[in-house]
Amino acid sequence: MMNIDIPGRGNYIIENIVFDFNGTIAVDGKISENIKEKLNLLSKMVNIYVLTADTYGSAAKECEGLNLTLKTFPKGNASDFKAGIVSELGSDKTICYGNGFNDIKMFNIALLSIAILGAEGVCGSLLQQSDVLVKSIEDGINLLLKPDSLIATLRS
Repeated sequence: MMNIDIPGRGNYIIENIVFDFNGTIAVDGKISENIKEKLNLLSKMVNIYVLTADTYGSAAKECEGLNLTLKTFPKGNASDFKAGIVSELGSDKTICYGNGFNDIKMFNIALLSIAILGAEGVCGSLLQQSDVLVKSIEDGINLLLKPDSLIATLRS
């Protein structure tokens, strides 16, 4: 569990982090070794979930050996599936990371939402629902590994 006190916004108790796979933690279905290391660091503090329609068929292999829960779903209705998982986990204690249109519903209900502007781009509509936009998944994960940056971004 992580506890981040953001002046003017409150105390955030985080138990879960939900990551979209393609375009967020993976590019072209591959997770870099650096990101795998960072995910393992985060997993010592919170529960990590990766949600994917597995477009490239590589998610299970890429997540092998990582301390996380991988959840795949049919390509249709991804938005509802993702929001349903966040609701089940407890939206008041879950942070979401994503980059796509199908992340909007989970962003709407999550405690905090972080949009990733990576190599695959970011959906413009998602930006309206996000609390923070970062230029890479590494920067996004670092916001939690070094929470002073997140606090500086979100304080009132």
